[in-house]
Amino acid sequence: MLAGIKVVEFEGLGPAPFAAMMLADLGATVTVVQRPGPANPTMGEHNMLDRGKQAITLDLKDPGDLAVARALVTDADALIEGLRPGVMERLGLGPDTFTQSNPELVYGRMTGWGQTGPRAHLAGHDYNYIATAGALYYASTPGDAPLTPPTIVGDIGGGALYLVAGLLSGILNAQRTGKGTVVDAAITDGSAHMMALFMAMAGGGNLSETRGQSLLDAPPWGRTYACADARYLSVQCLEPQFYALFLDTLGLSDDPLFADQYDRARWPDQTARLTALFAAEPVAHWAALFDNSDACVAPVLTPWEAARDPHIAARAIWHEARGTLQPAPAPRFDGQAQAPSPTPRRGQHTEEILTDLRQRGLI
Repeated sequence: MLAGIKVVEFEGLGPAPFAAMMLADLGATVTVVQRPGPANPTMGEHNMLDRGKQAITLDLKDPGDLAVARALVTDADALIEGLRPGVMERLGLGPDTFTQSNPELVYGRMTGWGQTGPRAHLAGHDYNYIATAGALYYASTPGDAPLTPPTIVGDIGGGALYLVAGLLSGILNAQRTGKGTVVDAAITDGSAHMMALFMAMAGGGNLSETRGQSLLDAPPWGRTYACADARYLSVQCLEPQFYALFLDTLGLSDDPLFADQYDRARWPDQTARLTALFAAEPVAHWAALFDNSDACVAPVLTPWEAARDPHIAARAIWHEARGTLQPAPAPRFDGQAQAPSPTPRRGQHTEEILTDLRQRGLI
């Protein structure tokens, strides 16, 4: 879908490389500018987030390499950087550098706090950003510490995906107007924006400032339960017809305690009953009981277990490459599944890219 779109990514951590990977998954030509030296030990030599990209090694403190970086950007539709505010300007690679040489450039900036504001120059991580944005407050059940899956809500949801949306919007606008833009994608902004669906429930009286009292905030039919084998089962039968099927499957249809699904006063007692019930059998028992049911119940799987799940396997959602499990590109177009592209070695395409730039007279 993005064939012909050129993106230059300046190597960073977290959501910026993910955003660039997603654009590469969608068909864009993404060139990642990597620092000299060893790979980030957190990701290893073959960083999954570099799949489908061209890799060039440049020392941006070297005038010759800096000129190469500028030449790459002059020929690009979009740029991605995830450094602290001001760093790219100090390197001589800020947005103003390309005003004349590439006026249609869409300049994507990925940060936690944003380009402006009192915290703009401070360090932070996923939990800090979503905590400050209000997106962490309703996580977990009442009495438990707020906790979300690492990186997913903030780095990816509130950060990378908003950067991708901003870049694509900017590219479309540049194609219409001939004018580029700077995309300020802050994890705090995106994480707060993602709260809109949940916050909209205030209009129906289904949102409370007290954890555990909102419609989707840990009612007994919207949470996970521990089973006898210390595995977990997810339950979220929100709609009345699914709740009725849930009760029927468990033999609780005639139990007066569960008669009123939305009676918040009964939620603690309902939760206690279900906690004891699910703890009596292993997760496999409950998975079999609710198999092929609309009761909205499913076991909590590891990614490796998920890869073997019949539905996940049928859609080829997980793949293994170099002994590492990785997700397939998403979304799909015209129903076609796509396998992940290979991951380059660090600097693998340096000479190839330099030769191309020389032949085109850009360096």
